[in-house]
Amino acid sequence: MNHTREVEVVVIGAGQAGLAAAHHLRRTGFEPERDFVVLDHSPRPGGAWQFRWPSLTYGKVHGMHALPGMELTGADPARPSAEVIGEYFAAYEETFDLRVRRPVDVRAVREGTGGRLLVETSDGAWSTRALINATGTWDRPFWPRYPGQETFRGRQLHTARYAGPEEFAGQRVVVVGGGASGTQHLLELAPYAAATTWVTRRPPVFREGPFDENAGRAAVALVEERVRRGLPPKSVVSVTGLPLNDATRAGLESGVLDRLPMFDRITEEGVEWADGRRVAADVILWATGFRPVIDHLAPLRLREAGGGIRVEGTRAVADPRVHLVGYGPSASTIGANRAGRAAVRDIRRLLAEQEPVAA
Repeated sequence: MNHTREVEVVVIGAGQAGLAAAHHLRRTGFEPERDFVVLDHSPRPGGAWQFRWPSLTYGKVHGMHALPGMELTGADPARPSAEVIGEYFAAYEETFDLRVRRPVDVRAVREGTGGRLLVETSDGAWSTRALINATGTWDRPFWPRYPGQETFRGRQLHTARYAGPEEFAGQRVVVVGGGASGTQHLLELAPYAAATTWVTRRPPVFREGPFDENAGRAAVALVEERVRRGLPPKSVVSVTGLPLNDATRAGLESGVLDRLPMFDRITEEGVEWADGRRVAADVILWATGFRPVIDHLAPLRLREAGGGIRVEGTRAVADPRVHLVGYGPSASTIGANRAGRAAVRDIRRLLAEQEPVAA
């Protein structure tokens, strides 16, 4: 399509954050397709959940918070989370008539005409007065670089391509990363693997006891402080620590979660430390997290010298027309819901201020 269509708000991404924002737009009077549009590059509903590995059942999911206005009830904990949450998101889109357009790839957002933003996509262009960016992180897995990485004769994969523990049967596996995915993968594949080794840059911190509302607020505040300063956001788990539950206790007792410091180089046969220690490996699994998917915003020059986008609440400080939800402190299911509501409130105020005054 060659023509440019006009709306008041474009929402990029239909994961938890994008759907929450779309819901709040809908309930405050914005009509889908007329006033706002939701663009999603994924093939089907479910956000990043649709790509999770089959062995991550719904019962293993930690802290999945319901979307606003519709609870997720009666889900079978033994079913894959990709199926359960994908079906839930699909039902949500239909119930609230959000009319998500997919698959649509957003290529760039740049300055348009008349104070509007121009959103260039694989399905043509959209001219909008405000933008809600809810693209998450799943499409940008982070791969650290280490000397000798290209010489390794075994297999390297990122947790984004983890399909389940069976593929590691009889293999020697090095798992890299101190986050929740690293520990989950280790505990799951250890019974199948010939041997496992866990390496992290920093010693893991296990959190004992309940993670209450006050602790959650304190953790979010630490992440929020980074984005206020224009630094790249860190994950919430980086400041909360890892939950010490029955599974992690068993892993610590069995030695599966015995951690080694980060190796210094990768060899043809495995990994090696500066002191001469070596571990042979068939597979290196990089559970090293993700980075925000924001390259399409580059033409707006929102990044600060520190490498991140400075955000107040959800609003990009450099451009009040742009809101980032699911970014930094709102990169959790409950945080995404709240951020979607806050972004819509601010956008309504912004659009009201821009309305021409009658003579």
